[in-house]
Amino acid sequence: MVDFDVVGVGLNATDTLLLVPRFPAYAGKEPFEEEILSPGGQVASAMVTCAKLGLRVKYIGTVGDDERGRVQMESLQGSGINLDHVQVRKGCANQSAYIVIDQTTGERTVFWRRPEELKLSPEEIRPEMITCARLLHIDGHDTPAVERAAQIARKHSIPVTVDVDTVYHGFDRVLPYVDYLVTSSEFPAAWTNERDPFQALERIQREYGMKMAAMTLGAHGCLARTGGKFYYSPAYVVSCVDTTGAGDIFHGAFCYTVLQGMDVPESLDFCNAMAALNCTALGARGGVSGREAATALMGKAERRVKEEFAQRARA
Repeated sequence: MVDFDVVGVGLNATDTLLLVPRFPAYAGKEPFEEEILSPGGQVASAMVTCAKLGLRVKYIGTVGDDERGRVQMESLQGSGINLDHVQVRKGCANQSAYIVIDQTTGERTVFWRRPEELKLSPEEIRPEMITCARLLHIDGHDTPAVERAAQIARKHSIPVTVDVDTVYHGFDRVLPYVDYLVTSSEFPAAWTNERDPFQALERIQREYGMKMAAMTLGAHGCLARTGGKFYYSPAYVVSCVDTTGAGDIFHGAFCYTVLQGMDVPESLDFCNAMAALNCTALGARGGVSGREAATALMGKAERRVKEEFAQRARA
């Protein structure tokens, strides 16, 4: 029985945001203006986005039993997400991040830590935890566990989307079960040793056979390859307050577009709009918006085009 639209398996984190007038030079000093405790984390924030867009959502992960864990759980509970298979690990701190936000640009620098006790094992992933949903979204951190989840999804013809920004040991065993790969701008080159992003994405897609291989480009939007073609979607220009979590919100929006059956150009534009809106507020989930707001932004906002990517995609 399908009870949920999407199930997410992966990371959550509780962030301490430090707002600084400008980022200091190496070994320098700079006073911060404000300190804010804020929930975040790759898959958890993507699932909050899915819930905001009206999807029925389940999250699977681990949380510490400290104050940061409590903040995370309160945020997820308030989003209406099913948490039946979230494990609260006793005597363990939650994953945390210290995020320095340069107020001149809204760009962030992240320092993070995840205790080993939060590790999710493949034995803790049972088939019914995955087959209850129409789509599975994962990251790469607890690689054997997400491999197990992706295997179950593939066996039951459930599409798999993945958010990955780092080369994880053993991730080559996950990629054959992925239908939609959406990486950071750095991952394709790191994985393939191919500096050209077009060639890197094509190489990954051909090797592992996923339906789409894509990468987010920060302030320049995103690039995707599917059906033998490249698609480039420029970013929307907004008044940027904080870039924290923009990629996570992009991935949550992407899960939504897959389930809605949007065509590729509309899907990428919508995901860019959702990510841009999140950048207009503080925190990894500070600006998570609904479809109406994203559609409105798509209709009026200027776009920041990376001409080289636009020309090559058209060609």
